[in-house]
Amino acid sequence: MANVLDSNGSTAASADISAGETPAVAPVVESSDGRALGEIIIQTKGLSKVYRPPFAREGKTALQDLTIDVRKGEIFGLVGPNGSGKTTSLKLLLGLIKPTGGEISIFGRGPRDVAVKKRIGFLPDGPYFYDHLNSYEVLDFYAKLFGYSEADRKERIPRLLDVVALNPADRKRVIRTYSKGMVQRVGLAQALINDPELLFLDEPTTGLDPIGARGMKDAILAQRDAGKTVLVCSHLLADVQAICDRVAILSEGKLVKFGTVRELVGPSQTFEVHARNMNPDSLARATADGFSVEAGDGFTLLRADSAEKLDGVLRLVRDAGGQVIDVKGHSETLEDVFVRSVKSDGR
Repeated sequence: MANVLDSNGSTAASADISAGETPAVAPVVESSDGRALGEIIIQTKGLSKVYRPPFAREGKTALQDLTIDVRKGEIFGLVGPNGSGKTTSLKLLLGLIKPTGGEISIFGRGPRDVAVKKRIGFLPDGPYFYDHLNSYEVLDFYAKLFGYSEADRKERIPRLLDVVALNPADRKRVIRTYSKGMVQRVGLAQALINDPELLFLDEPTTGLDPIGARGMKDAILAQRDAGKTVLVCSHLLADVQAICDRVAILSEGKLVKFGTVRELVGPSQTFEVHARNMNPDSLARATADGFSVEAGDGFTLLRADSAEKLDGVLRLVRDAGGQVIDVKGHSETLEDVFVRSVKSDGR
């Protein structure tokens, strides 16, 4: 199960925060591919933010009691509808705003600590650079801010542009001539300029074409494979489901779902069995037994709405002397879980 800090600061497991159940202790967390996750990189406890406009009697609660941890070597997704507190959470973690209450720890320090800044990279939503510079000049500027020597910059910058797959023919063009996807690639390279241990990525694939989005996801996965930790904020839930190990869903400033993608989405819930050489008597028996049957040109499609019924379908095909061509399982998507969670929270 996924880790959540309880009110005493201990680590416990929960996939549904809003259910109010007492979670069981989960001393070891695994990523979606079974890798053990140990060291805590980001930890929040009761994190809250209330915005109080000047002269206003009451403030607006943007975030309430957010308690999560992000562990080394995972891609962590932070998702939520507009106004859910997602952007506020990201700003708090980056130290751009101060919390009203609660605690934040990044590498065991506060988010505004200079030592922390040296170890993180950040790709904002819609990065903007001086548009009269080319990609090399942009990265050279940021590398100088980190104190890299000229020799280091000459070695590092071309390598980063290779990592983000920016076409060599485009590297000498000025930024104003770039597409959004190309600017995103430069933005990711800029976030990686200091070889950070922790990456914050805000909407990294928004506005990209399918090829550009795939390239961005591959680059993010490569960072995790290199041992880096990545926190992704995104509205594109299919992308989050494809690359994230664990996901936190926010609604109305509260954490409503938290767990691995596998936990949140669950196992396959419906199944389709494609078979052939099914005789009419066996099809009639399948219909009488309550299975959904569609006869096609040379094949038959049978549906089962549970694993138990799937066994019955396969047994029926076998007993009828038919051949199973293909079996497909269908489960909820992260978008289904997201919509249901947000609606259950009163939206």
